[in-house]
Amino acid sequence: MNPRIALISATPAAIPPAVSALATGFPQARPWNILDDRLLADVGQDGRTPALDDRMRRLIDYAVAGGADGVLLTCSLYGEVTKQVDAPVPLLAPDEAAFDEALSSGHTRILVVASLASALSDSTARFEQAARDKGITVEVGGLLAPDELVETCRARGDGWDLVLLAQYSLAPAAEELAAALGVPVVSGPRSAAARLKAAIGK
Repeated sequence: MNPRIALISATPAAIPPAVSALATGFPQARPWNILDDRLLADVGQDGRTPALDDRMRRLIDYAVAGGADGVLLTCSLYGEVTKQVDAPVPLLAPDEAAFDEALSSGHTRILVVASLASALSDSTARFEQAARDKGITVEVGGLLAPDELVETCRARGDGWDLVLLAQYSLAPAAEELAAALGVPVVSGPRSAAARLKAAIGK
């Protein structure tokens, strides 16, 4: 039986890139979309709350109880919640695999790109922490591209060895961006699909 992969999303925009990445990188997988479109809207100025984390944990429990063979969170803001759950199946934070891929690439000047300021600051801080945790020295930059992603990166993204996309919604532009900049572009959905395939192996 083909493995069921639960995709827990906080915005509808994250769903197509995640489903597309599974279709390409883990075609045996059957995506199961679970959406709570208030998970982002309910985050206030102080960020996530214990109540919101609990809501995400309940969604993870729901996915596991429903027969998921693997669970992927598609909202980077809730990635830390995966550390609070002892799941009986592979459970991935949105950019866990992407961070690992970027840090194991051998590139030392990495540009984090986002379309939202909150996503840029959050992803940049967590990526820098991931590098410190692994004892890897990298120079990390940040670029905010609220629209015209490729054009903005072409104009302001020179001099970097690798681009890390901070949001799932930006993943569809990865190949075009790589061609425009001439450097590798790492996106969460593609890296996560590869990690899930390796972990589940069906």
